Amino acid sequence: MTETDLHTVHDDPHPAPPPRGKRRRPVLMALIVFLLIAIPAGYIVISAEQSRDSGEGKEAEAAATGLTNAFPSKVQQRIYNVPVPIGSTPVYYYETNSWQTSSLFVQFRTNEWGLEHYLNAVGTSTAALKKNQRTISSEQAAKVGWDLGVDAPWAGTTTTGRAPHPRQRIMVNYDEPGHPVVYTVSTVKF
Repeated sequence: MTETDLHTVHDDPHPAPPPRGKRRRPVLMALIVFLLIAIPAGYIVISAEQSRDSGEGKEAEAAATGLTNAFPSKVQQRIYNVPVPIGSTPVYYYETNSWQTSSLFVQFRTNEWGLEHYLNAVGTSTAALKKNQRTISSEQAAKVGWDLGVDAPWAGTTTTGRAPHPRQRIMVNYDEPGHPVVYTVSTVKF
């Protein structure tokens, strides 16, 4: 390199302009901060509302002191092995829970086919039903207001299950021919 080459390099008539500082956009920055706070807060509020609504429903169910006119949930039917036959009407249930024992009380009217299938599903049969056998105690019946008087044509049976499988006490009322009413107390011990 010669001396003239050096002068040409340093004597540039148009030097590069100094770098510009970043322009801040306060409105955009405020919007981003707002969204970062508002979106999670919104999810928390919605979640809390749903949780509160769910809790109120569970509380009302737990506070019930008698039979509820509805099918037990699929989970309850599975846990207590009480598969209520489709087409049964009306259906009532009540659940009690304690540290060592939980019971599901179920009442439903069905037909001969439904009774046979129900009993088979819980591990017994119509042949196991004994006339005038009272398998549900008067204390258990009183919990849900059942009147299992001696005047009606009753038949009863029990199933035995070792923990954690449930044990069922079943009574069938044959007052209306062809449409038996089934009363079941299924108990699970922990």
